[in-house]
Amino acid sequence: MMSSIKQNTIGKEVTISGKGLHTGVDVTLTFKPAPENFGYKFKRIDLEGAPVIEANVSKVRGTSRGTVLKDGDVVISTIEHVMAALIGTGIDNVLIEMNGPEAPILDGSAGPYVKILSEAGLVAQNADVEYFEIKRKIVYRNAETGTEIIAYPDDDFSIDVMISYNSSVLDNQYATYSSQTKFADEIAPCRTFVFVRELEMLLKNNLVKGGDVDNAIVIMDQPMTIEELNRIADLFNQKHIEVNKIGILNNITLRFDNECARHKLLDVIGDLALIGKRIKGRIVAKRPGHGSNTEFAKMLQKEYLKCISENTAPEYDPNKAPLYDVNQIKKMLPHRNPFLLLDKVIEKGADYIIGVKNVTANEPFFVGHFPAEPIMPGVLIIEAMAQCGGVFVISSQPSDGDYSTYFMTMDSIKFRKKVVPGDTLVFRLKLLGPIRRGIANMRAIAFVGDTVVCEGEFMAVIAKNK
Repeated sequence: MMSSIKQNTIGKEVTISGKGLHTGVDVTLTFKPAPENFGYKFKRIDLEGAPVIEANVSKVRGTSRGTVLKDGDVVISTIEHVMAALIGTGIDNVLIEMNGPEAPILDGSAGPYVKILSEAGLVAQNADVEYFEIKRKIVYRNAETGTEIIAYPDDDFSIDVMISYNSSVLDNQYATYSSQTKFADEIAPCRTFVFVRELEMLLKNNLVKGGDVDNAIVIMDQPMTIEELNRIADLFNQKHIEVNKIGILNNITLRFDNECARHKLLDVIGDLALIGKRIKGRIVAKRPGHGSNTEFAKMLQKEYLKCISENTAPEYDPNKAPLYDVNQIKKMLPHRNPFLLLDKVIEKGADYIIGVKNVTANEPFFVGHFPAEPIMPGVLIIEAMAQCGGVFVISSQPSDGDYSTYFMTMDSIKFRKKVVPGDTLVFRLKLLGPIRRGIANMRAIAFVGDTVVCEGEFMAVIAKNK
């Protein structure tokens, strides 16, 4: 049996404070442990009623130099470094309290957030992590910006980022991330960047009020006089500084040759976290930005919701090894030939299971049902679905004993289309509520291809064998 990956929260409450990049307001963030399936939520404790905003792409209302969430009149901005730090440290559930409108910029990277979250520690929870598995190629393009982001199916989560700025100082750079990457050391410390020529424009647009040369890589790629540099420094109430020979203001040293590309990758991780599920797939991003990242995240979330839609057939790849083959199923179910009607289980989550029955012309029931027009009896389709549900509940029980499931009720049974030799039945069963007192309620749907052939609701009791 494949081992599942459990959700994590933090071991203790931790706090970090700093100035918002765009608002210039001093803000304190407090990360608090949260229960299973809570996800990421921000709480504005400085506002009446302490409103909570879920960190979800559906709440995105702005992407100018940062990702902004809004729900009603409540706004939280520049969250991308916080989100990336949560993903990078393996945290699934956390409440983030803040006493202001914008997450602190700190040193312009996710490094300080990773440090404080690492001090909080991880606590494993009982619920499994639920993934959005990329099943097909998904493409986002913006011809105006030259942006292209593509998701490909893969068993791992990885990102390749390419950036290009028609600049003598910052031209083409490339960065990559996978499960082998040391996020805390190789991605988290990478800082945001800005061109000197952009600063005055940003300030006029009510942005970067909290910006200074200590929380960003400032690049000068066009000739500027010392007087002009000093004038811009005065606008930001900053001390006068010089430019070194590579066009980076002289107060910092780059942490990596491709630090700018790595920071864009950091932003992609943070923005994609807003789909609310961890991803299994390969992401390739060319010239990404917060606007394109969040639009792509909306596409992914839409695809995920489509995949879990009740009447959308599960993806079935016959080349992929099953979660449980027929011999493993026999260890859980008492059924045997000719009444074992489940060939394999291909997927199982916290509240659902997907199984397969290949219908062949040699099925014994076709001898009499019907010789001239073989049709799988509806009652056996129901039985096959029930056996799939039985594997779900039995595999969820303690491993120190044998269990069986017994029907109590069947409701809302509907047959939509006949099932004949050569068909492959794919079953999806989902819990209608938690299993309590040994009683399981499940909704079941059987598909052939993309077509629903049967559906219904079952109640079963789980009993330990004597």
